[in-house]
Amino acid sequence: MKPLNSVLSGLPTTIFEEMSRRARETGAVNLGQGFPDDPGPADVREAAARAVLEGWNQYPPMLGLPELRAAIAAHYARWQGLVLDPEREIMVTSGATEAIAGALMAILEPGDEVVLFAPMYDAYLPLVRRAGGVPRVVTLQPPLFGLDEAALEAVFSERTKAVLFNDPLNPTATVFSDADRALLARYCVRHDAIAICDEVWEHVIFDGRRHRSLMNEEGMRERTVKIGSAGKIFNLTGWKVGFVSAAAPLLGTLAKAHQFLTFTTPPNLQAAVAYGLGKDDAYFEGLRADLQRSRDRFCDGLAGLGFSVIPAAGTYFVNVDIGARGEDDVSFCRRLVSEHGVAAIPVSAFYPGGEVTNVVRFCFAKRDATLDAALERMRGV
Repeated sequence: MKPLNSVLSGLPTTIFEEMSRRARETGAVNLGQGFPDDPGPADVREAAARAVLEGWNQYPPMLGLPELRAAIAAHYARWQGLVLDPEREIMVTSGATEAIAGALMAILEPGDEVVLFAPMYDAYLPLVRRAGGVPRVVTLQPPLFGLDEAALEAVFSERTKAVLFNDPLNPTATVFSDADRALLARYCVRHDAIAICDEVWEHVIFDGRRHRSLMNEEGMRERTVKIGSAGKIFNLTGWKVGFVSAAAPLLGTLAKAHQFLTFTTPPNLQAAVAYGLGKDDAYFEGLRADLQRSRDRFCDGLAGLGFSVIPAAGTYFVNVDIGARGEDDVSFCRRLVSEHGVAAIPVSAFYPGGEVTNVVRFCFAKRDATLDAALERMRGV
């Protein structure tokens, strides 16, 4: 048989797969995978069920149900001050990962350079390479994981076609500062680069913060692809309903990629998400408050066990610095799941070269009993 695609066939078994497998085999408390225990809001799930039984179950419009696109536009106007045309500037995809893959396919020609920031979501590099892009990686350092102008200067060039930017950032739980976003926007404008912004955690943000999209920055309205996720907004990670917002000239080509990937997304889920986005502010504020309470409970517990906790400003995750323990993060995570029955993820797995080896990620979007059980098992680690 002739060789298969080298980008995908050459990918190894990931530490994510290993930790999940070990958690299943050992009955460990799994704080490695990023999904909540909560089943999601009942009224949104009921809306999806009604739409299956009473609604349209054939192909919906390729760009998404008109009512959902209108709801996305209204939601972003209300929460982020963005003015978007639901007819020409919004598209619904089968999850944010499809949106990212489609954006890279639509924007890149072979050999185009893409600026990325490590640590990064594990799909980014394979997707960039499969689309023919050449990755140019900025390495962010703990504990702040902020941007640095010298690092940007080193990776941007006349060959830069796109930037892939995740804010809030998984795995570090970082919310980038106003200064960071303004700096990145200046480089995008200077080098005529398109920003593909993975903003799926835009509502999972704490301590009174409000999400600000890179699209809001000066010069970025026409060169930003903003990507959101209903799964993260409603704690329904299996639904895979993504939102793409971009200026009409950009969205027209993005839609072509979507057309030849999934074409459309289940109409009942779209109808339910349209309903959900119209919920009053109390739901969204309550989501943040509940997750913030879980974050604080787990962080307090970790600190009580002697761990050095890195502040978590958003996402479902919190990280600890194990540098003083004389053990790298992969060894620590393997020992933690095998000897103590708790699964976590080494953050070195999110760096292409494993540059940072002293940070471990836990998912705190779990019930109190789950978090308490994990903390109890971690005594004496």
